Amino acid sequence: MHQASFDVLAVGNAIVDILAPTTDAFLNQHGIAKGAMTLVDGFRADLLGKSMTDAVEASGGSAANTTVGIASLGGHAAFIGKVNDDRLGQVFAEDIRKAGVHFDAKPVAGKVATASSHILVTPDGQRSMNTFLGCASDLSDADMVKQKIAAAKVLFIEGYLWDAPATKAAIRTAIAHAKAANRKVALTLSDPFCVGRWREEFLDLMKADVDIVFANEEEAKSLFQKDNFNSAFQEFRAWGRTASITRSEKGCVVVGGNEVHILDAE
Repeated sequence: MHQASFDVLAVGNAIVDILAPTTDAFLNQHGIAKGAMTLVDGFRADLLGKSMTDAVEASGGSAANTTVGIASLGGHAAFIGKVNDDRLGQVFAEDIRKAGVHFDAKPVAGKVATASSHILVTPDGQRSMNTFLGCASDLSDADMVKQKIAAAKVLFIEGYLWDAPATKAAIRTAIAHAKAANRKVALTLSDPFCVGRWREEFLDLMKADVDIVFANEEEAKSLFQKDNFNSAFQEFRAWGRTASITRSEKGCVVVGGNEVHILDAE
């Protein structure tokens, strides 16, 4: 087997976050669901952008953030995602490369803009996300280059990708390439609502293809339809592969084979 050039190759939605402090009154005025992630269209995204003051831009997206974390810890990470040849697309590409992540996607030309998420943060620390997926969800089979996927020890995919049918098909291709090269596949469950939408498919993936699952406590309970953490944890133990479950202030539990590691929150 060829030596891997990357520790992790992640596939995900390439999104630029636009963050601003706000008030509950602003959320009410604009009909924004507090503390949730709501998908919006381009028109709504523009409207919110014009109404927000003191906004800060930061490249994001769950899988992209993971690669930046790996690079910051000295690992070798690569990212597959779609951006447009617009200002936000240039911001995203520049940010992720500056962080030390390999990102060689050619920007797409056309009317569909780079994805953005207008995130409003209220004084209580809640963040209310309004995400316009733009061209981020246009990932296709052609983007899943076999040699690139085979060059990473782990293929990391985000659950959110299941929300776009063409992207889902592309991810299945990526998984097939990873398996053919004898590499590991990791899945992050993304969001309890995302798990609710795709539970059966995620469980099928875990039976056949996934080696590592990342979840938080709510996602873990949603996946196995349990009402307490311990029952969901026992399901992960029975699954027998590696799972990392974060529990907010209670820290994190990592289980794999016969091993269980309990890590306190910092």
